[in-house]
Amino acid sequence: MNIHLNKMKPETEEARAALDLLRDWAAKASDEEITALDPAVARLLPGQANYPVMSHVYPTDFVSDEAYRDTLPDLQNGPASLIRGARAQIQHVGISNFRLPIRFHTRDGAELMLETSVTGSVSLEADKKGINMSRIMRSFYAHSEKCFSFSVIESALNDYKSDLESLDARIMMRFSYPVKITSLRSGLQGYQYYDIALELVDEGGVRNRYMHLDYVYSSTCPCSLELSEHARRTRNQLATPHSQRSVARIAVQAKPDEERLWFEDLIDMARAAVPTETQVMVKREDEQAFAELNAANPIFVEDAARLFCEQLQDDVRIGDFRVAASHQESLHSHDAVSVLTQGPTFRTSSLDPKFFSTLHHAG
Repeated sequence: MNIHLNKMKPETEEARAALDLLRDWAAKASDEEITALDPAVARLLPGQANYPVMSHVYPTDFVSDEAYRDTLPDLQNGPASLIRGARAQIQHVGISNFRLPIRFHTRDGAELMLETSVTGSVSLEADKKGINMSRIMRSFYAHSEKCFSFSVIESALNDYKSDLESLDARIMMRFSYPVKITSLRSGLQGYQYYDIALELVDEGGVRNRYMHLDYVYSSTCPCSLELSEHARRTRNQLATPHSQRSVARIAVQAKPDEERLWFEDLIDMARAAVPTETQVMVKREDEQAFAELNAANPIFVEDAARLFCEQLQDDVRIGDFRVAASHQESLHSHDAVSVLTQGPTFRTSSLDPKFFSTLHHAG
């Protein structure tokens, strides 16, 4: 058998003879010997699967250098020919609910470290296949050690908007914000936790800042209160008006050129509008005080929306806003709801079918 040692292509008969020799060797060799030579040789043996013998040992000493990384496939940045479905722009694509501890300033100058859920997304042009999701996380982590404010969120958004070459971008940060509350009469104190979110949206080159708050309160029905008093007055009949745990979801546009709008400021506005906030620590005198406070502030769900609106529209730091209120009635097996918007930002003719079902507070 002639074996060519140069780069000339072997003749077919020569290749067949070499293959027969290799098969004869492989039939007598051990698995270790085959793997040492080339795992692909195992494919030449009768009855073997049509793939090479793979290593089942994790290569702890393997180094992924730049040359190796350049060989890795990247389908998300592939050509437009790989797009499946319509060649349409996607308004939001990114990641939701990646969590990390973030430091926030309080109004009194302190700092709080809070577990924060972050959502980051960008727009995707019609001729682009996709984005590398991890870049959003990497861009955000580069700023995660800072004490957060809207200016820091802007820096993170700038980074991943540039990195992903996107026209529009968004960041939303959700967290539970603790505030110490004093009871109505006993002086006991406890922490009330407020669901708050900060949102920065860059759309069409225009940036807007938004703050979201869920405010939980008790609502006493004015009609039920009057009917109860009527029964007492006309028939000497003891009766109690119905009241229920209620939730207002307040979303406001924070004007960047005005004085800073603090979380506590928005909470104070909600309390001023509807003072019957649910209590944290109570003794008997606090429970009695809460009953008296509810009787002094009976509200329908329409009243609640307008009372919140009155507070928000009087603050120069707030632009457009939306108030959605839900009174989870104890009289009915359904809820009473209302939505009030000011300005075009939050106005919509269609609501998410499950929007009102999310306006529930789990104790």
